[in-house]
Amino acid sequence: MSSHGIKDRVAIVGMGCTPFKEHWDKGADDLLIDAAQETFASAGMAKDDVDAFWFGTAQSAMSGVPLASALKLDNKPVSRVENFCATGSEALRQACYAVASGAYDTAMAIGVEKVKDSGYQGLNAFPIPNDGTARTLTAAAMFSLVLPAYAEKYGVDRDELRRTVARIASKNHFNGARNPKAMYRREMEVDAICKMAAVAGQLSVMDCAGVADGSAAAIVVRAEDAHKYTDKPLYVKALSFVAGNGSGLIDSTYDYTTFRECEAAANDAYQQAGITDPLNQLAMAEVHDCFTPTEMVLMEDLGFSKRGEAWQDVNAGVFDLGGQLPVNPDGGLKSFGHPVGASGLRMIYEAWLQLRGEAPEERRIATADRGLALTHNLGGYPGEMVSFVGIYGSQLG
Repeated sequence: MSSHGIKDRVAIVGMGCTPFKEHWDKGADDLLIDAAQETFASAGMAKDDVDAFWFGTAQSAMSGVPLASALKLDNKPVSRVENFCATGSEALRQACYAVASGAYDTAMAIGVEKVKDSGYQGLNAFPIPNDGTARTLTAAAMFSLVLPAYAEKYGVDRDELRRTVARIASKNHFNGARNPKAMYRREMEVDAICKMAAVAGQLSVMDCAGVADGSAAAIVVRAEDAHKYTDKPLYVKALSFVAGNGSGLIDSTYDYTTFRECEAAANDAYQQAGITDPLNQLAMAEVHDCFTPTEMVLMEDLGFSKRGEAWQDVNAGVFDLGGQLPVNPDGGLKSFGHPVGASGLRMIYEAWLQLRGEAPEERRIATADRGLALTHNLGGYPGEMVSFVGIYGSQLG
């Protein structure tokens, strides 16, 4: 896979993000208004200054009309997009390409999900009619298969590996406890996580991301115009997206220790951005920790750890807030929950704060001077997945 990319041709000049939580007192339109207003203020713009809008939502709206209605947009193009759990990132990707092409000078990517009122529990996506041969396991069950596969392939004791992924949950809750916009703001110890009742395989409820409501947004412009709006823009270095063909679901030899779509998207993004040593070149990474084994495997698929060694790096604190490469410094999906249309943009919001030196001091990374951040989403299930990887930088070049 190869792509030309749009390195340094587009910049993010404003961002906003609501708290992610159970918003019983707000609708999707309220959340969109809150995120958009923070974003407009961040960029010093009014809504009429934005030429076009990309609106990401998987379950809370159809068409561009709900966004146009909420923001009271007059004769503006609004494209509603959906791409599994990468929906928010997909909105940004399309907005960036539109600006890079010259079609528009300014664009907003905005995502929302308002699902708590619906009773949605997150174990499965909404059903789509099919021929009866689709998988029937829940997401938790599918991702729980990672642990026994990894233990067998690399000769790791299963109980030790179970504590390793519990440490990932503990790390992310430590970070989230220091984030006022996170839904779960309490630290969790490894032993407590391991003692909780199993949901699937060895995974407890605290190994699974929760369901939340929330919205996040970004405004993008041509790179040469960035300083008209902010003195600290983020330049888009890479945007990569891969859709798998689902063949893993019918492959009896499928390897649950790697997500091939994620590896392919990462390799393409690194090629676009000119990154050869992500562990040491990146300042931070926000990755899709829908389940704790997912984050462990991603450390290898994204090139942060060697094959079969991610569990050791996790235990050594390499990805802790004060580690060699902080991963999910905002608390990740584990602390925020996962409003599908907004999560990807929420991840980029953390990169925005950290690389601009605006994150709260108690969770500010020490590696920000590297000037590069990665965000990652996956959607679907092992064997049937989409993946997004984006890279952003505080400087041109």
